[in-house]
Amino acid sequence: MTIELAAGGGLLGLIYLVLLLWALYHIIQSRSGFLYKLIWILVVVTFPLLGLLAQLLFGPRAGR
Repeated sequence: MTIELAAGGGLLGLIYLVLLLWALYHIIQSRSGFLYKLIWILVVVTFPLLGLLAQLLFGPRAGR
């Protein structure tokens, strides 16, 4: 493995972590009920890429 691949994997991991934290924040801040939030959190954590995409398109919106 070259250094470039190792650095790219770290960068992708960091991007995923930021997106995951962003999604979790928005789920928790939404006005939805506890069970609905819990289900979305489980979806996002269990299915990493698909869960983030689903949350972005169909997930609860943050309350304002």
